[in-house]
Amino acid sequence: MTSTPNNAPEHLDEFSTLALAPALQGALRELNYTTLTATQQACVPALLAGKDAAVKAKTGTGKTLAFGITILNELIADQANGHSGVHSLVLCPTRELAQQVAEQLRLLAKQHANTKILTLVGGVSIGPQIGSLVHAPSVVVGTPGRVMDLIRKDKLDVSGVKCLVLDEADRILDMGFTDQMSWILGALPKQKHSMLFSATFGGAIQKLTQQYLHKADIIEIEDNRQHTQISQLAYTLQDDRMVYAVAAVLTHHQPNSCMVFCQTKQQTQELADDLHEKGFNVHAIHGDLTQAQRQQVLTQFAIKTCNLLIATDVAARGLDLDQVDLVINAEIADSAETHTHRVGRTGRAEQTGTAITLVFDHQLKALAKIAEDTNSHIPIKHIQALRFHANRIVLPTHECIMVDGGKKQKVSKGDLLGALIKQAEIAKEDIGKMQITHDKAYIAIKQRSVKHALAFFREKRVKGKNLRARKLR
Repeated sequence: MTSTPNNAPEHLDEFSTLALAPALQGALRELNYTTLTATQQACVPALLAGKDAAVKAKTGTGKTLAFGITILNELIADQANGHSGVHSLVLCPTRELAQQVAEQLRLLAKQHANTKILTLVGGVSIGPQIGSLVHAPSVVVGTPGRVMDLIRKDKLDVSGVKCLVLDEADRILDMGFTDQMSWILGALPKQKHSMLFSATFGGAIQKLTQQYLHKADIIEIEDNRQHTQISQLAYTLQDDRMVYAVAAVLTHHQPNSCMVFCQTKQQTQELADDLHEKGFNVHAIHGDLTQAQRQQVLTQFAIKTCNLLIATDVAARGLDLDQVDLVINAEIADSAETHTHRVGRTGRAEQTGTAITLVFDHQLKALAKIAEDTNSHIPIKHIQALRFHANRIVLPTHECIMVDGGKKQKVSKGDLLGALIKQAEIAKEDIGKMQITHDKAYIAIKQRSVKHALAFFREKRVKGKNLRARKLR
């Protein structure tokens, strides 16, 4: 293994200077990607040169785009030389991350014909996935358990894989997928281009790199966000009034979006229920939710119809959420790594953010150790300085309408936006963000237009289809 410094060549800062296929350059222009991030500047030269690489980089630093342009550039070249079947395999720790990665790859591959990108994850029926494999995809993005199952069933042929990506490899190991991942890697061709991305570089990741990557470049990008973009603060608690403390922090700082972390599923749900009673627009995400419930919660948070998300560390792994203003550690993290993952939810993509930790006096030593290990400055104040004010609760301006029609029904954002503006005559400024999934559409509508929108879907057709709709809490 070789170590690569984290300073990139000065001239490598524009995508237009990269030796990429015209279809990729066109897609990058269409997506308005012009300048490489620090992470991309550090790792893209090695990746495009075909070197195996282990990259220490956090979520939100542009790593998906870095490996995305790499595997697609190689795919285009290899297909021109006659390659068919599965070319690239991307393994992710969670369903949500796999879906997000696949969506970004589809956008990048949009201008290259016949690039099939397939998501293979658990939590959904395996039957349709087997059907989709009848015609082999070019790129598979999946979770280890489901990918291994499909290889074992002889439904997924990985004998021709040329590129391998392990995304958030530390989380793959943390979530207990070591055996499945090792089995998959053993089933792949020995000659391939391998890339590993991890937020941390502990002993297990180093061992994984040594075992499965060939003469890998080790690329560590210094994360200065802790020092420049994320302001940290701790409040000490004198009693067990956790709910009041979180509510007081929320009404004092008044974030437009916030994630609160707890240790257990029960604590997460109880805190969400208690904050809901106080008047907050809040949802919980933990392991007891069904996949459908999880999808609804995450989508509402993403389109800004829910602005407060209470999560366990396990449930939040692999989530890629933008524009989180505030992170609250309702319970102190059990390690510096977990603390880093939590606070890294804010201050992303050149934005600023705030991270607040609630601690009891007996936890101050643990907090000091976290601050030392993460090289962070965490001032400490007393929670008594804050008061909960119900009239200072920040609520979303939009509500979420879920429509029973998505990609499967060939319903697009443009179809829905056009119908709501032209047919329903709803003001464009009353329509917020949208997300389209396989069979659902989620639309953020200003509260004053929600009833009108629901009546429209009840009485009218969109693209000749009757689409049922309902408001989500």
